[in-house]
Amino acid sequence: MADGQQSVLFVCLGNICRSPIAEAIFRKLATDQGIINKWMIDSAGVIDFNVGNSPDSRALNCIRQHGTETTHKARQVTKNDFLTFDYMLCMDESNLRDLKRMADKVKNYKSEIKLLGSFDPENHLIIQDPYYGNDADFEDVYQQCLRCCTAFLEGST
Repeated sequence: MADGQQSVLFVCLGNICRSPIAEAIFRKLATDQGIINKWMIDSAGVIDFNVGNSPDSRALNCIRQHGTETTHKARQVTKNDFLTFDYMLCMDESNLRDLKRMADKVKNYKSEIKLLGSFDPENHLIIQDPYYGNDADFEDVYQQCLRCCTAFLEGST
């Protein structure tokens, strides 16, 4: 990236719950710390089912309650993402398997593919999908993503 800019792509299944929450949190953290210009930040899903859709209304409500907004529209991970992003941080083992399988088809990819939960100081490795849950489940995802994104950012700067 130009001028030492780093890049991170947050990934979940459909890009309407967990990854847009993580993206919004990370964007706010970087903005609040005055380093937003040092980061390229995005999110995507491993499936194409929700492409073009806004995040789930419960995800939007959750981040708004924490003073954050997003205009993100769901998209699917592309081969180019593996060549563009320094980090691809996903939410669960299924996402991790899917990303590694996709990466195997990309020559000389540069992305470091990891679970976002590997940065959780509380050692909760998996960020559970709240889609079939309730508002409390979305809040749990928010809090876990906040812990993980904070630790990731601290370790990256």
